[in-house]
Amino acid sequence: MFYLYGTTYCHLCDQAQSILNEYTLIKSITWQVIDIVDDEKLMVEYGHKIPVLKASSTKRELSWPFDLTKVESFIINNM
Repeated sequence: MFYLYGTTYCHLCDQAQSILNEYTLIKSITWQVIDIVDDEKLMVEYGHKIPVLKASSTKRELSWPFDLTKVESFIINNM
């Protein structure tokens, strides 16, 4: 499972979601958007660096900027 930390009205977060949607056309993965705005702890941790893709299996993170190639590599290395 992968988590995309972001928030509404964030154009970079929208771009990150588009990249993940594009990747899921190539390979099936499970991912979920986590809106940080309702969680003070997440706001402190991620507020200045969203969007962030996090792998639940390894707890590693991929911070913006990233593209399809970087996402693919990150996912393969964190399955």
